[in-house]
Amino acid sequence: MSQPSANRHRNARLTDGSVSGHLAGMSIPMIWGILAVISINVTDTFFVGQLGTEPLAALAFTFPIAMTVMSLALGLGIGVGSVLARQMATASDAQLRRLTTDSLLLALLIVIGFVVIGLLTIDPLFAALGAGPDMRERIADYMVIWYLGMPFLVVPMVGNNVIRACGDARLPSMLMIWAAIANIGLDPILIFGLGPVPAMGLEGAALASALARASSLLLTLMVLHYRMQLIEWAWPQWAQLKASAGAVLHVALPAAATNMVNPISIAVVTALVAPFGAPAVAGFGVATRIESLAMIPILALTAGIAPVVGQNWGAQRTDRVARVLAVAAGFCVVWGLAMAALLALFGAELAAVFDSQPETVEAAALYLWIVPISFAGYGLLICVNAMLNAAGRPLLATTLSLTRAFGLYVPMAWAGSLVFGLWAVFAAASASSVLAAAFAWWRGRRLVRHTGKWDDAVD
Repeated sequence: MSQPSANRHRNARLTDGSVSGHLAGMSIPMIWGILAVISINVTDTFFVGQLGTEPLAALAFTFPIAMTVMSLALGLGIGVGSVLARQMATASDAQLRRLTTDSLLLALLIVIGFVVIGLLTIDPLFAALGAGPDMRERIADYMVIWYLGMPFLVVPMVGNNVIRACGDARLPSMLMIWAAIANIGLDPILIFGLGPVPAMGLEGAALASALARASSLLLTLMVLHYRMQLIEWAWPQWAQLKASAGAVLHVALPAAATNMVNPISIAVVTALVAPFGAPAVAGFGVATRIESLAMIPILALTAGIAPVVGQNWGAQRTDRVARVLAVAAGFCVVWGLAMAALLALFGAELAAVFDSQPETVEAAALYLWIVPISFAGYGLLICVNAMLNAAGRPLLATTLSLTRAFGLYVPMAWAGSLVFGLWAVFAAASASSVLAAAFAWWRGRRLVRHTGKWDDAVD
């Protein structure tokens, strides 16, 4: 009996039919998947919050580092997805298998390097972020386990992007949901203890996440091998691996840099918030997790943009790429304004779910009053970046993110912290997102309109 062909899992029809319909079809299933991924951080925050403000502040210090690593994984996945989507109509099954396998191997090699670097830099890194000696001891206990579990985060994310590039958004979501369910079940057991399992506190949260993601890795590899026949177990020749790595990293490195910019800037801002006290850091951490929940539909939209733009770009349907940009912009404005209103009204109540200490709630509520005003702008920025990455033009996306984070956000937050106080740090986030979004919208429309195609001269 012949093996099933990888072609059976392709969806090459994103180049025809309703652009809005395709975006909805690719994005809506990802809402549940992204909710599942973010819920791991939110669940950890909820249970760790029951341990007290100090452990919650320690977890808040780790959040930008965790998001930086997640952004690396996302960048690698974007690179793989972009190459696969653009080659879907022309590549053979053997070529797709080789590219998929080489991409997973590349991700594993890169993550091993990051694990080693991470383990060697825990203390100096968090000292630079403003954590005191006692706080750094708590953080180290958490991060050693977290770093060792990095492969279980990165490799499945790359595999999920492979599946999405083939036009299947539901299966990756199911795999992500499974990891979240496993984490929710393990968190209270490992953090507080149950029966013969001792209470591990903050370390238990890290171990629960690692075990949940390990199960997701196993399921992802099983899907890629048994269902999609996209893993080639033969060891690659050097020329093949080099070619695959070159094609993927052309998009993946700038895409990873683009996605790492925001959490790195949050790490810097965390250091600016630290002098205002542990409750301010804890409140900042709680608020950014609530923010991540509010942004889920927009993040899902960026995931849906990737295969739709990638396949249409490969088919030279730039008119449809322009339509993607217009639909995305309209959704970002409507959703962003709705979330800003809801969080302004109920931000304090949501923050109190995680930590009832008044100072923590006050800091989180202040953030949720100011920053969500710019959700529409930030959403538009990341949608434009997703479009650029999918079309194989990642350098402009990186430039836009760098401009927002380090050209605007960090300098304004630093100046605001010195002159006005904590509220000005949060206001800097809003102002930088709005200004960067305006620039991204102008550049995106200019590129799409330029004689009906992208202008290489301006990228």
